[in-house]
Amino acid sequence: MTETNFDVIVLGAGPGGYLAAERLGHAGKKVVLIEEQYLGGTCLNVGCIPTKTLLAGAKNYLHAKEATTFGVNVEGLALDWGRLQDWKNTVVKGLVSGVAATEKRAGVTVVEGRGHFDAPGKVSVNGVQYTAEHVIIATGSVPAVPPIPGVKDNPVVVDSTGILSLPEVPKRLAVIGGGVIGVEFASLYSTLGSEVTVIEMTPEILPFMDDDMAARMRAAMKGITFELGCRVESLEGTTIHYSKGEEKKSLEADVILMAVGRRSATQGWGGEEAGLEINRGIVVDDCMRTNLPNVWAIGDVTGRSLLAHAAYRMGEIAAANILDPQASKRGEVMRWNTVPWAVFSIPEAAGVGLTESAAKREGRDVLVAKVPAQMSGRFIAENGFKATGEAKILVDPKTHQILGIHVLGAYAAEMIWGAQAVLEMELTVEDLRQVVFPHPTVSEVIREAVWAVKL
Repeated sequence: MTETNFDVIVLGAGPGGYLAAERLGHAGKKVVLIEEQYLGGTCLNVGCIPTKTLLAGAKNYLHAKEATTFGVNVEGLALDWGRLQDWKNTVVKGLVSGVAATEKRAGVTVVEGRGHFDAPGKVSVNGVQYTAEHVIIATGSVPAVPPIPGVKDNPVVVDSTGILSLPEVPKRLAVIGGGVIGVEFASLYSTLGSEVTVIEMTPEILPFMDDDMAARMRAAMKGITFELGCRVESLEGTTIHYSKGEEKKSLEADVILMAVGRRSATQGWGGEEAGLEINRGIVVDDCMRTNLPNVWAIGDVTGRSLLAHAAYRMGEIAAANILDPQASKRGEVMRWNTVPWAVFSIPEAAGVGLTESAAKREGRDVLVAKVPAQMSGRFIAENGFKATGEAKILVDPKTHQILGIHVLGAYAAEMIWGAQAVLEMELTVEDLRQVVFPHPTVSEVIREAVWAVKL
């Protein structure tokens, strides 16, 4: 086996991996980026980006159907699923090419193949062993498949990858799992005309959201049937057998999406054998160090936050600490409690920090203010008086520090970065009340919420 030396080996070219490689390359490090299948990872190729591209098509379709309210008459409206799929593929192809060009500009060597972590500082692929002072593990995650009888080799069962490229919009879609993936796809296909049923084991969808906000969001998705508190017992062809307490139920579907979440990809590439400490993911500290010397882990494989933007930040932190051993002292550490989340359904939602539901479970005293999105003139102008939307703020009653900001409705994901900055900077209610929000914008609902806090 031949040997090639680098400064840093990055195993996995998803969001965290390719961004870490880029940062290190621009800093003058000799970097090799090893990827088995997708440059850009699951997110870019079969996750975040293609999903949002299809959802953009669904939103345009919905807006066209509702355009008469805004004085626009649309005749002959029809969905062209094939052209929407072509657009999705064009977007993905263009962005993958962009990642490749970015890595090239940074001087990163990209190697295609399944890498094997042999030991700290050693990764082999395609008969070549690459050596380096540092190794960053970024192997990502894979769809979780529960051991439900009848799932394996069932032609109507698809995962989050398979449902992206269906030959046609299914007449009846069943979604097993009411998390982010399940809700986004349920929203997508319901908007495009599918009869959609979501079967969820817990009492409410999207368990990381406030219970009341999740319930409002669910109520707004009127074309979807939600079966909550239900357990899927088995699949028999196109039939799903499930139970709610003692009650036995069944459901027929043309396509069944298995969307019960994802799990860290910790097996099959040598990490366990090499001695990496693995729990539900690779165990890391706040600088992304593992238990092995000069071995770092970032992104989904850590099991800490299975979000692409969290992976980006983990990659930046690992790169910063590789470049400067004192980086943590100037703030280059992962602050897990300020990682925002977003659900890109129709309507969409986003949030960061503490929820009211979590505060109640912890017995924690908080001040809560909630205002409807209709307090924003732009929200009404673009979505109407009856559209679902709200902003919610949680505050420490003693210090007045803002502990959580959550938004439901159009543009929620686009404004949550500002809420993240509020928590990151530990701003108080008094601080945020001094911020000037541009008018008219939907973001003004956050201003209205902060002024609604009763101190």
